Amino acid sequence: MLLSVKVQGARLVEASLNDHRSLVAAVKQVDVVVSAMSGVHFRTHNLQLQLKLVDAIKEAGNTKRFLPSEFGMDPARMGHALEPGRVTFDEKMEIRKAIEEANIGHTYISANCFAAYFVPNLCQMRTLLPPKEKVNVYGDGNVKAIFMDEDDIAMYTIKTIDDPRALNKTVYLRPLENILSQNELIAKWEKLSGKALEKIPIPSAEFLASMEGTDLANQVGVGHYHHIFYEGCLTNFAIGDDGEEEGSLLYPEVQYTRMEEYMERYA
Repeated sequence: MLLSVKVQGARLVEASLNDHRSLVAAVKQVDVVVSAMSGVHFRTHNLQLQLKLVDAIKEAGNTKRFLPSEFGMDPARMGHALEPGRVTFDEKMEIRKAIEEANIGHTYISANCFAAYFVPNLCQMRTLLPPKEKVNVYGDGNVKAIFMDEDDIAMYTIKTIDDPRALNKTVYLRPLENILSQNELIAKWEKLSGKALEKIPIPSAEFLASMEGTDLANQVGVGHYHHIFYEGCLTNFAIGDDGEEEGSLLYPEVQYTRMEEYMERYA
């Protein structure tokens, strides 16, 4: 991956979160810092290491904007989140607090659901592949969520980095045609594949009970899925308060990927 971006013209600079001097030296060479470290529990969960990056940005003194690793649900709206998964939101809010107390210019990107984790599998847990016969449906399957191609997330993110309209704001990615319910997602796959799936509805209480006695990653996943597909936490609020913008309205020129196009890769 690093070589691929180098070929496209990026200059690679080496630094370590365990070496403050190297971080400061790297930050001094750029105008904008974008953190893309992982926060998912089944890989690494090192979000708080970004506090070291905040310290380096403060010392360097030249950074015009910092985009911390967010890219999912807006943690500012997840104060009610279930344990144990709420740690993700709490830690992201801790990073935000440090950024704002240091008066560092910032943009927070709320990109909702990465398509690779939610679309080919029709929102099934513990797999990334399309179901062959049956599909679990969360509640009535009609709660709206938002699904984004990862390359589109990157495109919208890069467009914000020097846009004054996005400075010190949360930018939500809500392209209209990618606001879909699970039922709509399933219907798109059935049309594409030419095969009807058996739908198995999962009531809320039953779904929450499924986390009992399972590993941490599954408990976190169940909690997050419940917020998304039962509560509708991605779409149950309006954007427009001071400090908020909607990415597809800011950048209507972006030709974002619709989910039926995304699914074609798996058909």
